[in-house]
Amino acid sequence: MSKIRRFLPLAALPLALLAACTTATRDDTHRLRELVDRDEITGLVNQLGRALDEGRFDDFHTIYTADATAKTPGGQAEGRAALIAQASRNHSDDERIQHFITNVMIDLHGDTAEVRANLIATFTPATTAVPEPQYTLGEIYRFDAVRLAEGWRLSRVETTPLWATDTRP
Repeated sequence: MSKIRRFLPLAALPLALLAACTTATRDDTHRLRELVDRDEITGLVNQLGRALDEGRFDDFHTIYTADATAKTPGGQAEGRAALIAQASRNHSDDERIQHFITNVMIDLHGDTAEVRANLIATFTPATTAVPEPQYTLGEIYRFDAVRLAEGWRLSRVETTPLWATDTRP
C-alpha cells in the first residue's frame, strides 16, 4: 500500500498537465501564435540574407510572393522573377557580398506584417585570398509580409541607404 501512495502523485501528473493545457486562455493561444509568426518572419529575413550572400536566388520562391516588389540601390523590380533577375545582376560571381541583418522589428496585423531591420552589406573582390572590404553600405530594410496558405512570405522590400564607405567596385 505504501508503494501505491508513493506512485499515486506520479500517476496524477499527466492529468494535471492535461488540465493545465486545456485551461490555457485565449490570450495564451494568441500570444503563442504571435511568437510563431514573429519567428517565421524573422526566418524569412535571415533566409534572404543567406540567399543574397550565397547567390541562392531560386530560394526567392520560398521567401517572396509571386507579385513582390523591390526598391533598392540596385534598382526597382515587380514580380518574383524580376526580383531574381535584379539580385542576379547586382550580386555577381566576381565579388563577395556579406549581409549583416540585425534588429528585426515586426509589427503584426493579423495576416500581414510590417518589418524593419538594419543592414550592413560589405563588398569584397572574389579572390582565393582573404581580401579587405572595398565598400561597405549601411541601410534600413523595410518589408511587408503576408501570410499565405504555404506560410509567411515577403511581398515588398525597400532599402534606405544611410551611409557608405568608399565606392562600390
